[in-house]
Amino acid sequence: MTVNPVAIGIDLGTSGVRAAALDEDGRQVAFAASAFATPDEIREPAAWWRGTEICLNMLAAKVSLAGVRGIAVDGTSGTVLALDRDKQPIGEALLYNDPCPDASVIAAIDAAAPATSPARGTSTALGRAILLSRREGVAHVVHQADWIAMRLGEGEPVSDENNALKTGYDLSGESWPDWIERTGMKRGLLPHVVRAGTKICSVGSLARELGLPPSCLLFAGTTDGCASFLATGASERGDGVTALGSTLVLKLASDCPVNAPEYGIYSHRIGDFWLVGGASNSGGAVIRQLIGDDRLEELTARLDPGRPTGLDYYPLLKPGERFPISDPHYPPRLAPRPADDAVFFQGILEGMAEIERLGFERLTVLGAPRLASMRTVGGGVRNSAWREIRHGKLGVPFLEPRSVEAAAGIAALVLRQENKH
Repeated sequence: MTVNPVAIGIDLGTSGVRAAALDEDGRQVAFAASAFATPDEIREPAAWWRGTEICLNMLAAKVSLAGVRGIAVDGTSGTVLALDRDKQPIGEALLYNDPCPDASVIAAIDAAAPATSPARGTSTALGRAILLSRREGVAHVVHQADWIAMRLGEGEPVSDENNALKTGYDLSGESWPDWIERTGMKRGLLPHVVRAGTKICSVGSLARELGLPPSCLLFAGTTDGCASFLATGASERGDGVTALGSTLVLKLASDCPVNAPEYGIYSHRIGDFWLVGGASNSGGAVIRQLIGDDRLEELTARLDPGRPTGLDYYPLLKPGERFPISDPHYPPRLAPRPADDAVFFQGILEGMAEIERLGFERLTVLGAPRLASMRTVGGGVRNSAWREIRHGKLGVPFLEPRSVEAAAGIAALVLRQENKH
């Protein structure tokens, strides 16, 4: 008997669009993906929508969408675009990692924003929004997820507070703060904001044409990072998730917010908990350069996690660290180098595990709960020796993630909200 989905999540990622359909019990019953045809399509809203259409059509070919009760969208945090009065994009989007090229904009934000605001810095999303607001004919400035959700819904721009955080949204006052006007950004151009997972409206005509029933509701989404956390099944106080990718990204479920921009730490509110985290400059990119992909399998087979090397490494490619140490000049520590490359490799992994331990300790010192469990995502998951080294350092249960797809996480958010009613 075919089990049909009740919730759908759309993930707008850096390489394309993905969609996941979950059943009543949170099991993934269908998945679809549409890659961007060229790297430039990440900047093109039309390509985001085209990917969304493809993914929903693919899901509809696999399962019936007649019983879907809710849909939501996540997007890359800090990607913004300008819309005209007809809510059509004006030019390309500015991406989450585009630095603001106008020093006067950065200075205006630094002068107006509170010291703890995530809107500060050279990669400020608010700075990108200000630049977009200067384009001719602009009527709205919205986030990536907002625009796709708007097309799936009734056509009005509504954002979630997770995507809006780096654009200057005030979580405590749940509003766009007065100081934003002093930066040169008109608040009237920014979308209405609600909490992640809030019911917004029934789906609109475009969504119905793609197979969603008229009874299906659109829910406010979140960022891709938050959705990836939810995908793992983590949600209880002390649940941690580490992404072992090019860098080490740590996230922890907390009962209170922690904001320390000097360490790149800020908090997202998701339902009844806060998601706090930080990112180290160490990670897979260091391994790739120092060891090389071609030798990983050979050297991993020779690792002996039960016999620590005693090496005190802090693996970085160049000076500078963000978290858990905040020092733009912090030097890499990779000496002495043993003659055996397998011992060198193990020393690097031990150093990264220590960075991870220090990272969660830093979050706890700043007010977050102690790490109680660990789920891991990213390419480093495949290295069992690294897992054993990390387990010895962290000393908490290691749990298998329910999913590693952000699309499943945003669908799970819909399901959580549905089950509350």
